[in-house]
Amino acid sequence: MEDLKEINKTEQPIQMPRIGDQAPDFEAVTTTGNMKMSEFAPDKWTVMFSHPADFTPVCTTEMSGFAVRKKEFEALNTELLGLSIDSIHSHIGWVDSVKQNTGVYMDFPIIADIDMKVSKLYGMLQPNESETAAVRAVFFIDPSKKIRLIMYYPLNVGRNMDEILRCLEALQFSDEHGAACPLDWKKGEKAIVPPPKTLKAYEERVADDSIEKTTWYLAKKQF
Repeated sequence: MEDLKEINKTEQPIQMPRIGDQAPDFEAVTTTGNMKMSEFAPDKWTVMFSHPADFTPVCTTEMSGFAVRKKEFEALNTELLGLSIDSIHSHIGWVDSVKQNTGVYMDFPIIADIDMKVSKLYGMLQPNESETAAVRAVFFIDPSKKIRLIMYYPLNVGRNMDEILRCLEALQFSDEHGAACPLDWKKGEKAIVPPPKTLKAYEERVADDSIEKTTWYLAKKQF
């Protein structure tokens, strides 16, 4: 009987969003006002990222990093959206503290996920790491509100801002050109063209001197 009670008390796990899913919708309070994900940043990309807690050292370096490079994200038609399981007053106090001590102003919206609703919805709470702090998750969401890339970091390892920007540029480049980005690809470098699907396309590729061919299925070009 006790075992049955324990089973009944167990919550059904929420399925974590996957690449290709529509971003789960939610409403939340942020440091710039109320928001609804489905209406946030229309016609723009969104990079949504969680941090474990306000007033903590690694999180301060990360959130400051997003703030310092905010214009680079804006140049890529992208809005930033932060989150932690803290109150709005804690967020405002932290923003003020960072600004007063470092001169960096974290003026992008930060969700006050005090009830952990958004963290649970997006799989940011991972019990084997922590049940009360969100891991360092990053969601790349395109203008159609589709999740295009997901990164997860543990509590004790900070993210790499260069890699986040590189991935964003790669996603947008691939969408624009229909090409794939190889290992360590950076903006301005050659990208992989899709392999031919017919013998005629194969023959055209072999004869095309503008394409750098390693083999018939692996070829790059400058876009």
